[in-house]
This record gives sequence, structure tokens and C-alpha cells, in this order.
Amino acid sequence: MINLVDHGVFLVEGRLGERAQLSPQEARKNTIAAGILASHNQSGNEAQLQLKFDKLISHDITYVGIIQSARASGLTSFPLPYAMTNCHNSLCAVGGTINEDDHIFGLSAARKYGGIYVPANQSVIHSYAREAMTRCGSMILGSDSHTRYGALGTMGIGEGGPELVKQLLENTYDIPAPEVVLVYLTGKPRRGVGPHDVAIALVGATFKNGFVKNCVLEFTGPGLGALPVEFRNGIDVMTTETTCLSSIWETDEQVRAYYQAHGREEDYAPLAPGRVAYYDKCIELQLDTIEPMIALPFHPSNAYTIEAFLKDADNLLGAAEEEAAKKFPKARLDLRSKIHQGRVLADQGVIAGCAGGIFDNIVEAAAILQGGSIGDGFFNLSVYPTSVPVSLALTRAGITETLLEAGAIIKPSFCGPCFGAGDVPGNSGLSLRHTTRNFPNREGSKPGEGQVSAVALMDARSIAATARNGGYITPATWADYEAPQVQYQFDQEVYAKRVYNGFGHPLPQEPLRYGPNITDWPKFQPLADNLLLTLTAVIRDPVTTTDELIPSGETSSYRSNPLRLAEFALSRREPEYVGRCKVIKAQEEARLTGNMPAEALAALDKIGDGEGLAPHTALASCIFANKPGDGSAREQAASCQKVLGGGANICYEYATKRYRSNCINWGLLPFTLPQGAEFPYEAGNRIFIPDIRAAVAEGREDIPAKVLTGQGQMADIRLELKGLTEDERQILLAGCLMNYYAARRA
Repeated sequence: MINLVDHGVFLVEGRLGERAQLSPQEARKNTIAAGILASHNQSGNEAQLQLKFDKLISHDITYVGIIQSARASGLTSFPLPYAMTNCHNSLCAVGGTINEDDHIFGLSAARKYGGIYVPANQSVIHSYAREAMTRCGSMILGSDSHTRYGALGTMGIGEGGPELVKQLLENTYDIPAPEVVLVYLTGKPRRGVGPHDVAIALVGATFKNGFVKNCVLEFTGPGLGALPVEFRNGIDVMTTETTCLSSIWETDEQVRAYYQAHGREEDYAPLAPGRVAYYDKCIELQLDTIEPMIALPFHPSNAYTIEAFLKDADNLLGAAEEEAAKKFPKARLDLRSKIHQGRVLADQGVIAGCAGGIFDNIVEAAAILQGGSIGDGFFNLSVYPTSVPVSLALTRAGITETLLEAGAIIKPSFCGPCFGAGDVPGNSGLSLRHTTRNFPNREGSKPGEGQVSAVALMDARSIAATARNGGYITPATWADYEAPQVQYQFDQEVYAKRVYNGFGHPLPQEPLRYGPNITDWPKFQPLADNLLLTLTAVIRDPVTTTDELIPSGETSSYRSNPLRLAEFALSRREPEYVGRCKVIKAQEEARLTGNMPAEALAALDKIGDGEGLAPHTALASCIFANKPGDGSAREQAASCQKVLGGGANICYEYATKRYRSNCINWGLLPFTLPQGAEFPYEAGNRIFIPDIRAAVAEGREDIPAKVLTGQGQMADIRLELKGLTEDERQILLAGCLMNYYAARRA
């Protein structure tokens, strides 16, 4: 089905595995990815890239913080097109006026600085980018992890907000040249197999082994032409879950037709590998062997064919229950009760967002449901088209009518079901979703209050087959239907009438319009000479997601208020974390006034001259996790730690490049442990790091430290600070990116 080739391969005139006259070094330049990266690189160094993007995009959970940071760093106008969509905090019910206050702020910023503003429920972020912003050979940076437009010839990268701030201030995105992995497509998907089936299979094959981590995936091969463009988009947006850096696809006449349909044929260009191209690895993906898939709680990589799942449902659902019990001791997830005579009854189906709400997905789901009914039981089905143009086209084609007749509910363009702010299932419910993620609590439950539910990912086609079967999980290949050929008719007037496009025409005299929940960032101190860290959370799960570091759902409404948002940090994983951090933060505030707390002074006395060390030793909190940062690009996973007095993360490996970047941009030292080192320490233990400022300034990578345990014992430990660029070192020395820019202005 999927074959991973863990060594370099040549592609010669579209054929895989041929030897070539060119060296790998020369042939590597002939990949599509290498050409696009080279055209955007400002460094002149092929190995160390400094990229400037063509466009930026954010949504209403992230753009307020980005603009506030950029404004504090000297922003006067947007130097490149920057679109702000309103698809996450669209429900204006949580926290009173604060969500709509953010939207008003966004429009005022678009007017003042010359931006693009997409009103609430007009489009989800990535649908708007596909329909209005992509261009073959270009690059887009977005403050959302699923910024992926490779199928349309655009390399998209999702990052935390500070990386967009850098672009707004006309600085660069700095990375080592990534490896490029060929995804070689053959065959043609069977009827009933959709893009999510291919994507889940791909994520299942590559996530846990880190096969493509921080790489660029390049899709080509004889199977490419068998995939409609929207099918490609549905696969492409899910490449984020493999932990790759970005993606790019060969373009063809189908892509040209897509641009024509959207009134932008001039943005099309043919993109293909050179006659001889070399790739660092290869994934052979046989489309005709892909079966309907299900990703079980609590990760998209928990991938099984639906048939295999149904045959072993008791064991697989039991394993999910056991995982939930470990994570959420106050709640009980009962999934095995959903097994009825060999069938599994789900509670809910949702087709939504940038992955699920695509026109083609909904058309085919409607064909499966036509003439049927979801029934009058506990199962319900919600469908969220990606944009108003998509909704309008579905209505004009009669698709909406078919869905409503079958009992589905049609809802506006909204990302909520993907992050826990919409269609929250009942306690112990099992929701089937064609959305991007099924991490714990992304469905909106609150295990700390005794309520828990779970999400399994499936393609819209199999969700529709399940809905027609009364909620009993059913692969779409078992359904008797004909896939219709309905051409999407994009109506440009929808965006022309409602989207504000002020790029190139800023109105600097206009004020920013603030609501009471929109606050400035607190002041942060530069890195001190020494650090005394206190472990305030020790998480030993194999992977820790950004959803655990700062939960989504209702917390999203507070992302314009750093102090209030920080109260939610780790609240669903380590409820004691915030209180512990506040103790350390209070101690540091006392130290800065010359009153080092006795407890901290006693710890320093064990190391040496406490009175002498105190003025030069900052007190900060610290998180240890085995592998933190999987999932969302949200910068708040790091900024909340900083607001609470955080100074560092310690881990064996960072799950994503973007989370490590977030830590650096918010002044958290991104420590790792040496290979094979043990970390037997617990919350409350302190770690003293002498001369850390000098070590960062000099680029030292081996950092000696001492651990003080609760029993008064002291042990030596070695930390690592590998791969920091000069700019990253300066950001850490300044205390955060905003301080760094303020110092440069001064």
C-alpha cells in the first residue's frame, strides 16, 4: 500500500529508480521544492536558507497577537499581502463581546496597515488561500499549522505568530535547507475512497517513525492525473500531521483549470521535476490499494482500515479507553459499549474545515445519502462547507437540498469542530470527523470536570455511508452509489462584495479599535547571567501536543489577552502547573527588587555563595516533556509559559520545528538532553545553570548544570543547546523577539 524507501533515489524523466549521470548534489537542485526555495532565499547560501515569503495569512485566534507584537516592534504598514480570516472565533458567545471585538480590531488593522480582511463565516483560512491567494511557484507563511497549498503549486509553511512578525518587519525565515522526500503516486483510488483515506494511511506510515520530519514532500508520478485537484488539496492539507515542513505537487492541466475556474489563470504555471532529479527519500504510494481508513483516538496516526477496525473493535476501543484513563483520571471513557453484534455505533458525524468541507467531498457524501436518512436515533450529522462560495455552489447544484432531505444539518464556514468549539459530542460520545485532528479534547470535552469524549477521523464518504446506516460505522466502498460529476462554479462576487482588500493602500491615520480583552504583552527581562529553574511540570508521555500545553476550545477567546489566557496553560494535563509557576514568578519579582526569597537563597547557598549569586541569577519555571510540541502552530503554547515566568523547556526531542521556534521567539531556552541520558527528576526539583548568558552569546552547545532534588541532594547534569542561529541567540539574550526588535530600533 505504502512503501518507505529510506535512502536517496533518482527520478529520471518521471521514472523512479533509474541511475543517472548527474551527481545527487546536482540533481537535487532539479526538484520542484529546490527551485522554489532557491527563488525565495536571500542568504546566497544553499545550505542555510533565509526566506522571504510572497504572502501571509492568519485567523482570528492569532492575528491580534501578531499585529500587537509587530506594532510594538515598529510596524508602519504591511509590506506584503496579509490576509486575516475569521473562522476560529466566529461564535460570538463565549466571554461576552470579546470575539467580535477581535474581529473589529482585525478590520481596523487591515485598514490602518493595508491588509486583507475576510469577515466571519465567509471562509475558513485555507479555503480562502486556495481560492484567492495561491500562485504556482510562490510561498505563503501562515500562523496555522495546516498552511499547505502544495497541490496548487504553492509552498505553504505553518508557523507561530512571531515568524509572521519577522516577515511583517521585512526580516527572513531562517532554516537549514530541508531534505526533499518524493511521494511517488501510482494507480487510481477506488470508488468510495477519498482524500482522507489516503492522508490517514500516509500519516500512519510516517508519523511515529519520524520518516519525513521537517522535510518537504514532493508529489508526482503516473497516479497524479487520476486525482482531481480538490482530492489533492484534501491529501495535501493533512501532510502537516506527518510533521513535514511543507509540500509541493507537480502541476498539470487540471490545476490550470482550477485557476481558470477561480478567475486567476495568470497565477498558473507548469511545475515539474527536472529531467533528472534526486530525492533524499521516497514514499511509493499505490492509490489503488488504499482502503477506507479510520484514525482512532487520540491521534491521526492511529490508522487502521475500517474493515480491520471492525474486526478487532473490542481490543482497539479498549486500548483507547485505557489511554484515556491514564490521561484523564477524573473521567471515564466508555467506547466498548458502542459495539453491537459486531457493529460499532457512533454518536455523531461531522464533515468540516479545510480538509472535510471541500466541494467534492460534500457532493459525493450527498450522493451516498441521496434518498436515505440518518434516522431519528442518537446519531446526528453536521456539514460545514469551507466557504460561502462553496455553500452557494452547493445550493445552486441542489446538493444542499439532498443533504437536508437526508437529515444533515448545514452550518456556516467555521473551523470550530476541528479544535473543540463546535459540535461537542455528549459525554463518552464517539464522533466521526472529516477534520484534521483528533487529539484529546479537540472535540471540546473537559475531563477535569468528569466529562470526556473522543474523535475518530474518517473520510466524508465513509461518514456519509455511516450516517445512511444509522450511525453504524460503514466504509463507503460498501455503499451502492454513483459518484456524480458536478463542476464547481466559483462566484467571485461573494468575496468582491464582502472582503476588504487594502493591500498597498494603508490608512495610517485610522485608529486601531480595541476591546477590553485586547491587551499588550507584559514586559520581559533579558536573559540573566545564571538561571535557577524550577520544574513545574514533568510530562512523561511519548508525545505532548500543543493542545495539552494550551488547550483550544473556549480558551481561544482569550488569546488576545496574554494574562487571562495563561491561566489555562496545561489546565487539562497538569492542573497544578499554573499555581506552581506563579510561586516562582513571585519569587523572581521579589529578587528583581533586591529581596531574594529565603527558599531560593538557600538553594543557591548549596551551590556556592548565595548572596553573591542572587543578583545575577534569575528564577524561572521550566517544563520537561519527552517530545513536546506536536500539532498546532499556536505560539501561545510557548508564550503562556513565558507570561507565567517560564525560562526553558527540557526534552529529548522537539516534535516540530515550529514549536521549538516558538520557544526561542518567546525567550524560552530550548534545551535537549544528550542521547541516552536519563531524567529521573520531578516537579519541584531545581536546576542551576551557571553562565548561561555567556554560553548562549558564545554559541556553546554543551551546557553543564546542577540538579537540586527535594531531598537536598545535588547531581550534575548536561544539557544541550544545539543548532541556534546567530539571530536566535540574540533573541534569547534579549529575552524574546519583541525585546530583540526593540533593541534594534534603539
